[in-house]
Amino acid sequence: MTDKPLKLLGLMRRAGAVEIGADRSTEAARAGKARVLLLASDAGDNAAKKAEYALAGKSALKLELPFSREELSEALGVGDCTMAAVTEIGFAEALVKQLADEDAERYAAAAGELKRKHEKMQRRKSEKGSKGQAKKNGMRRTNI
Repeated sequence: MTDKPLKLLGLMRRAGAVEIGADRSTEAARAGKARVLLLASDAGDNAAKKAEYALAGKSALKLELPFSREELSEALGVGDCTMAAVTEIGFAEALVKQLADEDAERYAAAAGELKRKHEKMQRRKSEKGSKGQAKKNGMRRTNI
């Protein structure tokens, strides 16, 4: 496994698109801000249960990374990190796509799901923008 996903995690941290640590990650998941909840490969059972509880009824995905907590901590620039939450859909999609490129059997379904969600979000955003533009220009929208 290459370190491309780890480098992307470091970039996400600098961009402010990731919540680091179990408490902040589960808080982001409960608030509906998390798109993907990431667990280190050697995270304990309590961390996995905490992640499941935080994601109950939410649309975010939970993924176990192929990296240990030491590798994850080093990539994010913190000490002893077992869990992180990606809050930006574009970054989440890119990360899972890189993971799927390296281990398609394990991450392909998650990559497809995130791609679908991202496209849906972009479509809604463009529809919302076009409706606002019509209002701004004084045009009436007709339903045909």
